[in-house]
Amino acid sequence: MGVYLNPGNDAFAESLNSEIYVDKSNMIHYTNRVLGTKQKFICISRPRRFGKSITAEMLSAYYDSSVDSHPLFFKLKIAVDSSFEQNINKYDVLFFNIQSFLSRSDCALNMVEYLEFRVIQELAERYPDLGLESEPHLTSALEKIYSVHRKGFVFIIDEWDCVFREKKSDVDAQTKYLDFLRDLLKDKVYVKLAYMTGILPIKKYGTHSALNMFDEFSMTNPKYLASYVGFTEEEVRDLCQKYNMDFEETRRWYDGYRFRKAEHIYSPKSVVDAMRNEAFDSYWTQTETYEALKTYIDMNFDGLKDTVIAMLGGGHCLIDTGTFQNDMTTFHSKDDALTLLIHLGYLAYDMDLQEVFIPNEEVRAEFARAIKASGWHEVIHAISISEELLENTLACNNEKVARIIDNIHEEFTSILNYNNEISLSCVISIAYYSVRRYYSIYRELPSGKGFADLVYLPRIQYPEKPAMIIELKWDKTATGSIRQIKDKNYIKGLKNYSGTVLLVGINYNKSDKHHECLIETIQI
Repeated sequence: MGVYLNPGNDAFAESLNSEIYVDKSNMIHYTNRVLGTKQKFICISRPRRFGKSITAEMLSAYYDSSVDSHPLFFKLKIAVDSSFEQNINKYDVLFFNIQSFLSRSDCALNMVEYLEFRVIQELAERYPDLGLESEPHLTSALEKIYSVHRKGFVFIIDEWDCVFREKKSDVDAQTKYLDFLRDLLKDKVYVKLAYMTGILPIKKYGTHSALNMFDEFSMTNPKYLASYVGFTEEEVRDLCQKYNMDFEETRRWYDGYRFRKAEHIYSPKSVVDAMRNEAFDSYWTQTETYEALKTYIDMNFDGLKDTVIAMLGGGHCLIDTGTFQNDMTTFHSKDDALTLLIHLGYLAYDMDLQEVFIPNEEVRAEFARAIKASGWHEVIHAISISEELLENTLACNNEKVARIIDNIHEEFTSILNYNNEISLSCVISIAYYSVRRYYSIYRELPSGKGFADLVYLPRIQYPEKPAMIIELKWDKTATGSIRQIKDKNYIKGLKNYSGTVLLVGINYNKSDKHHECLIETIQI
């Protein structure tokens, strides 16, 4: 065993010995399927603390020919796969943690030389008869090994993108690094599998990628590997049952990432910590200061502030992810900034609708902190008085509710284009921000003969709270809102609920620029 050549299976054994380990070993089925084919190049990009390194260590332990990993894998799901015995511990593995090489280099521009020197040293010890010490480049050393032994390598490259994240403006170092990877991997017969993982997708040169042989599985399109992005709903249900934790509360805090092949993906770091600590809290976001998020939401792109406010209120916003250059410095529009936040895990993305949104309560709280630090006073004020608005709504105080919403609207006039029901919905969602503590929120809920604008159902911990159906009108009447709730039988959407329901009609009058509110109470 070596440091970079065949590093063994100790790291993966440590993961298996942890208190909570969720079996993701079936990912090996896919890597075995593409092993030694034209599809052998895989780039996985995920947010920090989403299990990237654990997966890399698992693959290394599985393929590494210097150890016997059967005792680690025999109880895992992959052990019954038809390809399991065919490939376990059959290959030389080269495992590079680029973060480690970058940290140990005197400068980013010299990182490639340091990497090549260290790895060639180990190869020379493994193949002493080939005189590899004199080889100037890692590529030539591997070509010589293959020409003599006809033996291919499995490459596992962790934190592949750290050069772009930590040396954001060092274009020369970035270019040299990409050229090195391309020369090392592209069209090389000694490559049996190349698995790269990081936070960012592969960097583009203009409209072209230097590593275009890779299949990319990212937060905007993880394809058929979506279930390996984080924990699936089934996996989280099992953990909640084992640790006697409330599943619905776990979902509220940590669910929210949506993909075609996996509708509910949870933040793994947060779920594990919540189970271990028997408490719901912001665990994933504690690993990095909100300053990282603040940097990007402070960018002064047209419409960025409107979009962030709409998402903070629970809205989904259209986005074009195609212009993002896969780095942390090239931003030309709000969509570029928002796309980066998708890859960082602060936003979720619906590929079919091309919409972006805040995934869960943990991340929403981080946005609220960043906005506070950025001095978005109008939003901070709206959030601060949302509890008062809720209290007056529950007390059916029509006039007071209308005046509080007027107050919030006046705060937003400088930053929000307030001219239709969509913008009204945005303001109302922010105005009722505090309901998240007590209620599950449903927007455009299918009910009876239509879709209710906003439905708030009390969470199980707050059975004394009434359900609320809010219908919004633009330059019509609050009475018409209540009538629509009744005529279209929105009550029908409150399945499995019985008790008090508040019907809340809110209208904005363009002429006098004031809101009106009408609240009725019914029992179901």
